[in-house]
Amino acid sequence: MTGSLHPLLTDWPRSSSRPVKLQVSNSAVASLHRGHPLLYVERITRESHKGEPGDLAVVFDNKKRFVAIGLYDPFSPVRLRVLRAGQPGPIDRAFFAERIAQALARRLPLLQTETDGYRLIHGESDGMPGMVVDRYGDTAVVKLYTHAWFPHLCDCLESLLEQQPLSRIVLRLNRGLQQHPEHLRGLEDGQILYGEPIVGTLTCRENGLRFEVDPIRGQKTGFFLDQRDNRARVERLALGKRVLNVFSYNGGFSLAAARGGAREVTSIDQSGPALESSQRNFALNADVPTVAAARHLTIRDDAFKAMADLVKKGEKYDLVIIDPPAFAVRRAQVKEALAAYGRLAHLGVSLLAPDGDIVLASCSSPVTPEDFRRTMCEAAARAGRPLRRIEETSHALDHPLDFAESRYLKCLFAKA
Repeated sequence: MTGSLHPLLTDWPRSSSRPVKLQVSNSAVASLHRGHPLLYVERITRESHKGEPGDLAVVFDNKKRFVAIGLYDPFSPVRLRVLRAGQPGPIDRAFFAERIAQALARRLPLLQTETDGYRLIHGESDGMPGMVVDRYGDTAVVKLYTHAWFPHLCDCLESLLEQQPLSRIVLRLNRGLQQHPEHLRGLEDGQILYGEPIVGTLTCRENGLRFEVDPIRGQKTGFFLDQRDNRARVERLALGKRVLNVFSYNGGFSLAAARGGAREVTSIDQSGPALESSQRNFALNADVPTVAAARHLTIRDDAFKAMADLVKKGEKYDLVIIDPPAFAVRRAQVKEALAAYGRLAHLGVSLLAPDGDIVLASCSSPVTPEDFRRTMCEAAARAGRPLRRIEETSHALDHPLDFAESRYLKCLFAKA
């Protein structure tokens, strides 16, 4: 490690040495014993005192036996993010260093894949609930979902820098944290915490393809890393095909299809900057013969409207990819989300050439894989193009699934 972290981090007040003691409902105890890493405020029956963000909090059962210890956040409905359960132990720099080392070890196979854009730490599933760290080349992007990490961030990032060769660390804050700047002590979304400002275009590699990344203003941390394996699968399906990529963002699936030998790829997105980024990504990979040979078209429009217009024109594609943003973040939104997925599936199969391939994805965590599959199949059948030879994929190895609720990504590959 050379250089130092931003002084706003190194000067951040340490958490209190006095832990908050929590008593919780019996159902919460059972959930924590099963390994669930989050404790919601409505399941707490008693707090010894009101702590500050990042204080340690210890959960006891009704017989005063230790259940779990974690980071306390008085501003969040997720009052506790669990770091240890079952057996007590210290929560210190050595603890965080060990968690980071374990997370990095899980990603070692990616080093053999011409990939330097991937997730280093996947929050709860890597034992660091409320924190995500993505790597793009020698730049790491840390995204936080709770105030509780700020008192511990210096220890975590110094440990990360000792174990991972990085020249820059960027801070991203979820929307909830940005709404309370009074608790951020001057830190801002997109701030450089370590290293020099980004000059020019930052790029990363995914299975040998180059993509531009905007870690300061881009969606998520700058790229959708979780679809890496599914993009590689699309590449293997694309030879000689006419491809439609809906909700294309910066063209990840489009570029994969082009390298796979697609003769034509059409990218649909309502964001002009996203489509311009997809064009630049094609240019970045113009040295790949199949990418250079593929005709790349873009349509800037609402996806539902654009697809409906293409249906009216009688357009047909050999491969249709539909990867929308999350339609549901709460259970109350599931019914509406499934209806939207159904409309997309209906439009998608209506645009398929005979015996075409369709890829349907969902990143809405409240939508179960079973409900998603059923909705897609029913919608395709109503359109007269029932899905067959269905295969389902999920998360890549850098987005591990260590508890049931961590599964958010669903992807169906099918013929119709």
